[in-house]
Amino acid sequence: MGKQSCIQLGGCCQGKKFHMVTIPLALERRVFGINFFRQDLELVEQIDRDVKRTHPDMDFFSGDSDFSHENQEAMKRALFIFAKLNPGIKYVQGMNEVLAPLYYVFKNDPDRENMVHAEADAFFCFVELLSDVRDNFCKQLDNSAVGVHFTMGQLTALLKKHDEELWRHLDTVSKVNAQFYAFRWITLLLTQEFDFPDILRLWDSLLSNPDGPLEILLRVCCAMLICVRSRLLAGDFTDNLKLLQHFPSVDVHHILKVADEVKDRA
Repeated sequence: MGKQSCIQLGGCCQGKKFHMVTIPLALERRVFGINFFRQDLELVEQIDRDVKRTHPDMDFFSGDSDFSHENQEAMKRALFIFAKLNPGIKYVQGMNEVLAPLYYVFKNDPDRENMVHAEADAFFCFVELLSDVRDNFCKQLDNSAVGVHFTMGQLTALLKKHDEELWRHLDTVSKVNAQFYAFRWITLLLTQEFDFPDILRLWDSLLSNPDGPLEILLRVCCAMLICVRSRLLAGDFTDNLKLLQHFPSVDVHHILKVADEVKDRA
């Protein structure tokens, strides 16, 4: 019988010696295989938890019917495949919220021939959309010139330019830093701030913007602040934090109109 290939593990730590242990390569490969499987299992479990929490008020996503479960499974597959194809960012909590509007629109296509391809079409568009905003999901880039903190700084600068009084009140009086509210606005593309029909209307503008989704997203976020300026100017830290983390019901068409005015005054 031929000599079996082996590796040796051992060494010392803080002056304490460990015995050398010989492990056959076949077993070593199996151990690493188990580790990879464990990582995939953890990924699947995280995606499963998040997908089940997606828009709990909508039967399309969170009902008990076979149709709802089918939609959940389609979203799980899309998010898992994205994570495996993009090991640099993998899956980040909240990506399910970004995928949801895309999948919903394709799955509700009146043309059945198109509808049956909803999962593949939503995945393709999700990948394309994330290519524009993926840096906001990468923690290693948070403090870089392309990370989410830089983007929040752009929002703050935009507000200062168009409403310096409101900017000063938030920055120096009530001291509500943009990271307390805008982090979620930007990373999840406002999917947590509005009712689902309003999200779809906002996304029509985000995805059709010739300058890309991020440019109009910042203008919409700025418009959101301006639309509630009287309440913000009258509020302290606690009032304003609560208001911006639970954004009130405001006509999205009015928000988009203000966002257009922000662009016109640029």
